[in-house]
Amino acid sequence: MPRKHVDLGDLAIETRVVHLGRDTTDTTGALVPPIHPAAAFARASLDETPRFGYSRRGNPTRAALEAALAALHGARHAFAFGSGIAAVTAVAMLLEAGARVILPDDVYTNTFRLYTSMLPKNKIVPDFVDMTDLDQVERALAEPAALVWLESPTNPSMKVIDIAAVAERARAKGVPVAVDNSYASPYFQRPLALGATLVMESTTKYLNGHDDLMGGAVLTNDDALAEQLHQIQYVGGAVPSPFDCYLLLRGMKTLALRMERHQENAMAIARFLEDHPKATNVRYPGLPSDPGHAVARKQMSGFSGMVTFHAVDGPAAARRIVGATRIFQLAGGLGGVESLISYPYMGSGAAQAGTALEPSRSMVRLSVGIENKADLIADLRQALES
Repeated sequence: MPRKHVDLGDLAIETRVVHLGRDTTDTTGALVPPIHPAAAFARASLDETPRFGYSRRGNPTRAALEAALAALHGARHAFAFGSGIAAVTAVAMLLEAGARVILPDDVYTNTFRLYTSMLPKNKIVPDFVDMTDLDQVERALAEPAALVWLESPTNPSMKVIDIAAVAERARAKGVPVAVDNSYASPYFQRPLALGATLVMESTTKYLNGHDDLMGGAVLTNDDALAEQLHQIQYVGGAVPSPFDCYLLLRGMKTLALRMERHQENAMAIARFLEDHPKATNVRYPGLPSDPGHAVARKQMSGFSGMVTFHAVDGPAAARRIVGATRIFQLAGGLGGVESLISYPYMGSGAAQAGTALEPSRSMVRLSVGIENKADLIADLRQALES
């Protein structure tokens, strides 16, 4: 008798991430999806409408990835893009001229750049508010708005926004909510289940986990928005290569293992920093002392691997710390197996200098990897005390 294929939807996420993406109709028995590099696909006749015609419109390897991403988020529709910011831009392309968009007062720098430097040319108006204060959210929604865009936790300051509460208030006004979920991944947080209309992932980060590809995704259960996003993906053309789709599917197989280790290490490091006299204002949602801890416990199944703190001795000390680590690599990005350290004010963060969104010059950001936690703590200790 032929073997029956199990319904992955009935299984735990730790099991599903291992098996998602496999083509159960493939008669070869291959355990991984093939890479389809073809740019174009032949059709039997003019009267046939094939599933795949031109790779920018659709590709079998990308379709396998999008199906896997949709399953992880509990979404009907998923669209893969060539980078996280391409996915952010795709959501922005849903907006019409004159639209007002409500954003958090701590937001990824290139999202800030997009909404303050590029979209105003299309008459898109950003309005930045502290979304941890629901009264401010309600006041912002009192005026017409086309979209609420939020991150939780935010990048870089690690504010935790109550997604369900914001979505409830926005829904009452008929305003869709989009959530950048890159800091949490669908392993620890699923915004669509919390009432969001759209969710964006920088798949470069935790979903891939190996710092070797660029990618992004937008997911939704809204059929009308999905139709528009498909057009944006096809006509805009910011699609990932089949090889990158394959690499991402490969990286996702270890998502559960990696996220648990990221969280374990980050919690240990956050506790170490809380007790160290050279560190202050430690932000990690898993800490009971974190201002967002209660909300994080409500909407997240875990707390991921991002930690920020401030150098007690100020900006010069923060700069010294980021230059003194040996295991933590001084690099941008996040979510990979390697531990990274960065200085948010420098580089991209400087784009917000002089605004209310300017990162603190004493802040240090950690993307905690999967190395031995004792080694990581020892590395931070010697950097703090150097």
